Amino acid sequence: MELVTHKKFKSGRLMPWGKGTVVSGAKGTVYLCGNTATSDDYDPAGKEGGFAGDAAAQWRAVLGNIKSDLEELGSGLEHLIRLTFFVRGPFPDGGVLSSPNYRLDVLDAFFAKHSPKHCSDNNPPPSEVIGVAALAQPDIVIEIVAVAALPD
Repeated sequence: MELVTHKKFKSGRLMPWGKGTVVSGAKGTVYLCGNTATSDDYDPAGKEGGFAGDAAAQWRAVLGNIKSDLEELGSGLEHLIRLTFFVRGPFPDGGVLSSPNYRLDVLDAFFAKHSPKHCSDNNPPPSEVIGVAALAQPDIVIEIVAVAALPD
């Protein structure tokens, strides 16, 4: 399998997301549903349990869940094709990147430890950052959808 993420540049400056990823020779694709930072006692049917802490803690928990899920399904962080971030407001300056719930620093620290090629200053997969007024539960601040290749 070959997975090539093409870097995105604007005026000669590297952007913190990839332009696109070309995958060839993969056995398949893994599509992960939106991951949130649910606590161990979370029960959506019984509306019990909660979510893991502040924005930084939620980002770390979600990214850890994605890593575990990919490995369980036969893939891994190194095979990421695309990420979609749903970030709950507030948006003090009007844009999603101004939200205290958008934590690129946590994302980069996680990838520096687990898959350095995906740090924002290296060659991260293509991604979208979408600002939302609410997510499934009131204390969720981040939800991440991931797509990865399934190596042969």
